[in-house]
Amino acid sequence: MHAVDIARFAPRIENESARTQMPPMEAHPLFVADGGATSNVPAGETTASDPQLLDAYSRTVVDVVERVGPAVASVAVTRKGRDRMGRTRQLEGAGSGFVFTPDGYLLTNSHVVSGASQIAVALPDGRQMEAHLIGDDPDTDLAVIHVGAHDLPIVELGSSRALRVGQIAVAIGNPLGFQNTVTAGVISALGRSLRAQTGRLMDDVIQTDAALNPGNSGGPLVNSAGQVIGVNTAVIPGAQSICFATGIDTARWVVSQLLAHGRVRRAYLGVGGTTVPLPRRLQRALAIEQASAVRVSEVQKDSPAHIAGLEAGDFIVGLDGKALNGIDELLRALDATRIDRLSVLRIVRGAKILHLTLTPRERHG
Repeated sequence: MHAVDIARFAPRIENESARTQMPPMEAHPLFVADGGATSNVPAGETTASDPQLLDAYSRTVVDVVERVGPAVASVAVTRKGRDRMGRTRQLEGAGSGFVFTPDGYLLTNSHVVSGASQIAVALPDGRQMEAHLIGDDPDTDLAVIHVGAHDLPIVELGSSRALRVGQIAVAIGNPLGFQNTVTAGVISALGRSLRAQTGRLMDDVIQTDAALNPGNSGGPLVNSAGQVIGVNTAVIPGAQSICFATGIDTARWVVSQLLAHGRVRRAYLGVGGTTVPLPRRLQRALAIEQASAVRVSEVQKDSPAHIAGLEAGDFIVGLDGKALNGIDELLRALDATRIDRLSVLRIVRGAKILHLTLTPRERHG
């Protein structure tokens, strides 16, 4: 950017004042000089109280921060890793979390605490505590940790089901180590899908333009009523204000699973595959309406799919009578309700439709 000579744009006061005498301006009660010489308001008094001077939007954000901020924690972790030279050493990381029960349970991101050998939590009131991992779910990037404390400030969990695009969203966290940083914006979009680090697709993700930075991960996304509506989880590098949070309705279900089992229970077939278009000749010959399916690339030995006779190169087009258009739909269908329950895969092999009976097992790891 080129420097601008401000003097060229300044009025020539010294010359004009010599020719023109302007009458003194009477003081207006709404315009008070810093020194008070032109003020009609007595010293020490104001025309309105501080809360009245805030506009409605500012009051909303301030109220949200005052309600939620005390329960938002910084989460510092230590884990084993390798440095740039390939040497094994202790690496440090940081993120955010928030207390949702008075007896010390916090919600955060899986990628913040997974694999940590030590977890430390610090609250805005100055308390610092050691935490331990209750359980985490990399497929939704959520984790629950616990600290040995009582009577902690807590957040109120809302609902992400009734959110509307455009409503206020406030993010609170610890970006780059700056504790309890607040950013505000709106809900930019709903129902987004985001790829987890495991490769599984996370559904019903909230998009917001409330700015997030490294260290915000695991912090709350809050509505104007001070209720948590999401868990901040990701940004698109290089983009501006395209940020994502896992919906709190998803988080509620994951938390219940983690508290009950220490993990989220999901079904397992032992199949590796990709989403591909179905060849048109197969669609016409077999009267298949869907345009895509799962092409099996790998079948793990002794897995339910292997025992049922599934082979690499097969196309999976349905499960228990419901069409499957791709690998993400298959993964979503393999929830805990299918564990140890007889199921039927509809596949295409060669120029034939086959039905394979199998029993999904519980997935571990």
